[in-house]
Amino acid sequence: MATVIENDELKEVFKSAIVEVLQERRELVREILEDLIEDIAFSKAIAEGEQSPRVSRESVFEVLESVN
Repeated sequence: MATVIENDELKEVFKSAIVEVLQERRELVREILEDLIEDIAFSKAIAEGEQSPRVSRESVFEVLESVN
């Protein structure tokens, strides 16, 4: 016998599942959010870098070597 689930019932099932995941898998959610924030930061850095003037490879290595 097939079970018919109404839209409201389906919404409630999904809401319950999401709440359960958020409560029981906090570390997983935290990792996902950290990765998302990191990806956004890298995207912004890349976009900013594309707008900045180019520098030579040698000057980059000079700066890196001066830090050590």
